[in-house]
Amino acid sequence: MPDAGCWGPEPGADTLLLTAWNALAEVMDPEIPVLSVVDLGVVRSVDRQTDGRIAVTVTPTYSGCPATGVIVLDVETALARAGLDAVVRVVIAPPWTTDWISETGRAKLAEVGIVPPPASGKRSLTAPEESIACPLCGSTDTAQISRFGSTACKALHRCNACLEPFDVFKCH
Repeated sequence: MPDAGCWGPEPGADTLLLTAWNALAEVMDPEIPVLSVVDLGVVRSVDRQTDGRIAVTVTPTYSGCPATGVIVLDVETALARAGLDAVVRVVIAPPWTTDWISETGRAKLAEVGIVPPPASGKRSLTAPEESIACPLCGSTDTAQISRFGSTACKALHRCNACLEPFDVFKCH
């Protein structure tokens, strides 16, 4: 079972719930395909309903996320392939936060050159611009060149030392 950060199976979870979590750990985020929806923290809970069906609750990274429909379909498909009768609910409150990205997810982002958000604390919208290290050469001589990167949840930066562009995951 992968590191599920804030979310994951309860200790002593039954086999059906563990099967569901394992199936979900194989569902990749369509916009950041190195991360599972579990590592991204989009899967909020997996429960057994009184009728025996599995209920999965997901929260998109933001309420207007264009990938939400694909994520729900991929989750439903993975659970069906695992032989589970499941219902998927999308909830937007409380809103998703980058604090829900697992440590495994943060490491995977860094491995592909996306600067992960800080593990604790938020980047303040009103704080002075912080120094972000280039994931390629390590230089902190970097600059944001666009508030929006390859997806709405990332900003585009450039390293002034090696001149390479890179994404920085925004905090929310």
